[in-house]
Amino acid sequence: MNPPLLVELFTEELPPKALNTIGNAFAAGIAEGLAQRALVEGAPAFRAFATPRRIAVLVQDVRERGPDQPRREKVLPVSVAIDANGQPTQALTKKLAALGASDLKVTDLERASDGKQETLFRNYVASGLTLRSALDEVLDDTIAKLPIPKVMRYQTPEGVDVQFVRPAHRLVVLHGAEVVPTGVLGLWADRETFGHRFMGQGSIRISTADQYEASLRDEGAVIADFGQRKEAIAQALSEAATKHQAKLAESAALLDEVTALVEFPAVYAGTFDSAFLAVPQECLILSMKQHQKYFPLVDAAGKLLPKFLIVSNLKTDRPQNIVHGNERVLRARLADAKFFFDQDRKQPLETRVEKLGAVVYHNKLGSQLQRVQRITKLAGEIAGLLRANVDQAERAGRLAKADLVTDMVGEFPELQGVMGMYYARHDGEADVVAKAIEAHYHPRFANDTLPEDNIGAAVALADKLDTLTGIYGIGLVPTGDKDPFGLRRAALGVLRILAEKQLPLDLMQLLQLARTKFTTETVAESVAVDLHGFMLERLRGYLRERGFDASTVDAVIAQQPTRIDLVIPRVEAVRAFLAMPEAASLAAANKRIRNILKKTDAVPPEPESGLLQEPAEKALFATVTELAPKVGTLVGSEAYADALKLLAGARQPVDTFFDQVMVMAEEPLTRQNRLALLAKLDRLMNAVADISRLAT
Repeated sequence: MNPPLLVELFTEELPPKALNTIGNAFAAGIAEGLAQRALVEGAPAFRAFATPRRIAVLVQDVRERGPDQPRREKVLPVSVAIDANGQPTQALTKKLAALGASDLKVTDLERASDGKQETLFRNYVASGLTLRSALDEVLDDTIAKLPIPKVMRYQTPEGVDVQFVRPAHRLVVLHGAEVVPTGVLGLWADRETFGHRFMGQGSIRISTADQYEASLRDEGAVIADFGQRKEAIAQALSEAATKHQAKLAESAALLDEVTALVEFPAVYAGTFDSAFLAVPQECLILSMKQHQKYFPLVDAAGKLLPKFLIVSNLKTDRPQNIVHGNERVLRARLADAKFFFDQDRKQPLETRVEKLGAVVYHNKLGSQLQRVQRITKLAGEIAGLLRANVDQAERAGRLAKADLVTDMVGEFPELQGVMGMYYARHDGEADVVAKAIEAHYHPRFANDTLPEDNIGAAVALADKLDTLTGIYGIGLVPTGDKDPFGLRRAALGVLRILAEKQLPLDLMQLLQLARTKFTTETVAESVAVDLHGFMLERLRGYLRERGFDASTVDAVIAQQPTRIDLVIPRVEAVRAFLAMPEAASLAAANKRIRNILKKTDAVPPEPESGLLQEPAEKALFATVTELAPKVGTLVGSEAYADALKLLAGARQPVDTFFDQVMVMAEEPLTRQNRLALLAKLDRLMNAVADISRLAT
């Protein structure tokens, strides 16, 4: 087995939110670059390392030289390379010289067709690349492709102009115990790196590539593996929380960020004045997590405690100075939050609504006040459709955006809606109105909670439908991965609310109601139809994520549903239908029917029994006539699975019809009557979904 290869870039502090991504890309880029050059056999086995001051990779089983490779190289067409006497031309002589193969004779070359003409080919064995010759290119290519959020320009001590995420100071490249002479970013490879800024032993000489991780840990006080460091922090936080008879507030993103800020973590506990708990805990938690990177502690019921945990980059037996310093900084932050909260409550939300007139929503769609007026009216209309309290929905819609002009939301935009709820309660608004103000932003992300009641749902739908209709209506349609106004998120929010809360609302009706809140000069009437198609594509993805297969989803979406609350029951019914033995035959028959009907013009609305001739078509007519009212009743009562199960009984007469009856008969009346029978059967078979889409 060949020795492992270590590559480390030692830098100034890397951006924490991008560290793990950059580190993984750096490791994968080098490993894959070596594999592409046959310096690693098969899929490369490697480990990525990333700390605030380094990114590194250890690739296993790396060759000193890649294997020799047989090559076949096109030289010249025979007509150009050989003259009429069978002798090599001057063109061939020059070509062979340019290829470094002057000693070759014509008889040493292969004569074969290149697909167009007879050609001379040179067959030879190319020497494998050496690791030394390949690494320069691998390093350059990898660094050029790193997902760096913002590039820095700087000069090395030697005056070389360099661009990288942060200034790089050291390059370690070891193949086993040997330094590989290569360079990048103005650095030349060595075996020396540095450990922890305060706890390490200064310069560390890495003896062999596979000793890298242990040397950093033992001599440098650095846990180089991002995942191991994260696990160590999580374990220490959990133990500290248990010690204080508390649990951690949800902090997954903060854990990743803190892991990227320390090289050898230590966890300490701090406290703050319980008087600050009078401020909504969302404000305090956000201030601790966002500004100070602290981990708040809560009790079993999720209520904030006047305690927090600090992840420090310095392990010490006397952490008092660290803790007291952090407590002092946090006290100032929490005092600011309390000041904002106290000041904001001096002015009722109602008095802030008119101030939204000075806040531009979009230059083509007016101010936030105009948007609030649209949302208010639409929320009331949706509440009416849900038989909920219209006045409460309109009140919540009117106050929904008022907290945007408060000091607290100005400082913490993430608290919009949350602060509106607290201020509304302070103002004496009905609790259902206060809750709707907060809930109207939900769902804010995938798997987020939905509004609990119909008032909250009405305002949430109104808010998202206004965004969709206005932004889409002025032509700002998402393209590729660009969606600056979050239309895909808004569409998915509407769909989730309708589907998961099973609200009996028609999506097309909602889109048309939202459209009427804009002038036709601003938003065309056709936007409702366009948006419906846009949202059905989001619905398709949503259903796939819930585990439904593509053909089942396609069968339901193909019918352009507008009652989103009925889509999942339909999809579940189609999935159950597919498990029946009759499903494949009926789906194939329905596809055949669709193809026949596509090629015909006008078809009578109903078949006439008096024009039926063959026993098979009479039997099918009788089956369709019997099933139609029964299936209609079941579909009307939303018993979709039962409807499809009943339709499965039509398999035999359908199969017999196609076996024994010529649909496209020469006699016009007979042909038209049979087409009318098929059209009626098609409508019946697709009462729940387009089952022709299920045919393989």
